[in-house]
Amino acid sequence: MRPDILNPLFAEVEVLKGIGPQLAKPLHRLGLNRVVDILFHLPTGWIDRKKVELLEEAEVGRTITIALTARDYRQSGGRGPFRIYAADKAGDYVTLTYFNNPGWGRKQLPLAETRIVSGRLDRYGQELQIVHPDHVLPPAEAGTIPEREAVYPLSEGLTNHRLADLAGQALARLPSLGEWIEPSLKAQRDWPDWAEALATAHRDPAAAAARDRLAYDEVFANQLALMLVRASSRKRKGVPLKGDGSLRDRLKLPYAPTSAQRGAVAEIEGDLQQDVPMLRLLQGDVGSGKTLVALMAMLTAVEAGAQAALLAPTEILARQHYETLSRMLAGLPVNVAILTGREKGRARESCLMGLADGSIHILVGTHAIFQQHVAYKRLGLAVVDEQHRFGVAQRMMLAAKAERPPHLLVMTATPIPRTLTLTHYGEMDVSRLDEMPPGRQPIETRVISDERLPEVVDGLGRHLAAGRQAYWVCPLVEESEASDLAAAEERARVLHLRFGDAVGVVHGRMKGPEKDAVMAAFQRGEVKVLVATTVIEVGVDVPNATLMIVEHADRFGLAQLHQLRGRVGRGDQHSICLLLRGNALSETARARLTLMRDTNDGFRIAEEDLRLRGAGEILGTRQSGEAQFRLATPEQIAELAPPAMADARLLVDRDGGLEGERGKAARILLYLMEREAAVGLLRGG
Repeated sequence: MRPDILNPLFAEVEVLKGIGPQLAKPLHRLGLNRVVDILFHLPTGWIDRKKVELLEEAEVGRTITIALTARDYRQSGGRGPFRIYAADKAGDYVTLTYFNNPGWGRKQLPLAETRIVSGRLDRYGQELQIVHPDHVLPPAEAGTIPEREAVYPLSEGLTNHRLADLAGQALARLPSLGEWIEPSLKAQRDWPDWAEALATAHRDPAAAAARDRLAYDEVFANQLALMLVRASSRKRKGVPLKGDGSLRDRLKLPYAPTSAQRGAVAEIEGDLQQDVPMLRLLQGDVGSGKTLVALMAMLTAVEAGAQAALLAPTEILARQHYETLSRMLAGLPVNVAILTGREKGRARESCLMGLADGSIHILVGTHAIFQQHVAYKRLGLAVVDEQHRFGVAQRMMLAAKAERPPHLLVMTATPIPRTLTLTHYGEMDVSRLDEMPPGRQPIETRVISDERLPEVVDGLGRHLAAGRQAYWVCPLVEESEASDLAAAEERARVLHLRFGDAVGVVHGRMKGPEKDAVMAAFQRGEVKVLVATTVIEVGVDVPNATLMIVEHADRFGLAQLHQLRGRVGRGDQHSICLLLRGNALSETARARLTLMRDTNDGFRIAEEDLRLRGAGEILGTRQSGEAQFRLATPEQIAELAPPAMADARLLVDRDGGLEGERGKAARILLYLMEREAAVGLLRGG
């Protein structure tokens, strides 16, 4: 339960003065639902207001503060803009323009009265104009207009002035908290206290020390949470799993494992034999053979008399894994089952009974596999695919499925920069697959202007005539007037006119059985061209598909493009990836596409993705319990993770607790940064 001292910060935003139903709407759109959300909603820049005496001294395009007298009101039409013609003391005019609220303009600037006006001066035709002035005050209150004012991320119906006022109210509710940072580190970095840092960051967006301190708090809370998870796992005894090789030796492998795979298998095998539960991250590029390593681990568990569960983030990926494992285990006495939200009735009941009586050895599924009513006889190993979608809270729920915590192997198909591995997976040992199995062909990547679309379609026709299959990926599902992006359904319709029933379409809005039917037809070769959204980013394995076309590739991120490219090149045939781009490319988009053309190395791409886009986008949308960074930039995360981890090690004792005054303060920090799952470990929950 959250400490009472934090109640003023976790109250709903409506407790702040001036927030009614109307103002609450734009706040909620920004995700500002509680007082603490406003505290952490920091400015992204500032406005410098230049005081001028005369309009002729003012620079067009700058924000100015000037004394003006309203001379005339005009409104064009019943609902047109309301204009106030106002003069400076030399008699030169500027138009103050208000949209949709003429009454407010009249109230702010009564005719023949002087007011201090502050806003951005622009030129509209031959006239000078200020649209919706930021401040309009009587001369006696001129001193209240700041020369430098913070600029916040806003939503319609919300102004900087209003948000700054709410931030001030939120800061006034700050309780007095103890210090959680190690004193010598705080002194060395010359960081202010927490409350002072927040106040300074809202007042001056350029205050580097305040911003760094707040970023450190966030990274430190994350490292503490990871350390507590690890300490809790080490503290609870697991079940040693030592296989005898009886199943693995009979496995018919498609190729001789690489040295990287053999090394990872040996590391995992060593972990499984310990009574301390394994916590290991398996990193590997697209096609590096993570599934085979995971299968060897699961067979070790089954040989030792335990069950294994493989959790996938999407139903498509779960079914792909189920089919792959079933094919590889054919002829072995290993019972594999699948459980997703779609399994109903007798099929579901049969699966649940098989898990409970132990007759199901390996279960593949989505998050359904660790729901409350799913019980295992002896769960010994859990394998989680796509770790970035599976947080600490889910990990704890899965561990609760066994009397003694199962060993945990997490895999990611998105190579993670080394700087982020420490930040996000600091509690885990890491195995890295950095070489490709024999036979994997490098994929040729070309960047082509979308003006050459007819040539691309002709080339697709030649590709299909040669007996090959292809993917065509679009960013959207259906056409929208608000966007010029290609839509999957419309692209499929156009391609169908040329290639007939050889074209299939799959996207996230389709129901499960519909998607499965199209995917199955593509895998059987009945569908030759699969038009899709990024729903096929992971989990699709069709060796005969050797052409990937990505439309509007400049709108995708590097990691996404690399994952999409990895859908081809899965057989022994030469594969091509065509990235169609628009003509108005930003520098970032140009750099992304150039890198994609020049390298197939996922780890190099991940490092560049970190530089170009930031940590949150690399790792994807996070679910409950996973680290979310609202204050720290990617550069700060990379720089602050090592000292934060060292500090966390000093603070977490051998029994996985937080002692002393600094430990008490650190508990408060975990609540502030919403790492409740970690606090639950402190309580033994």
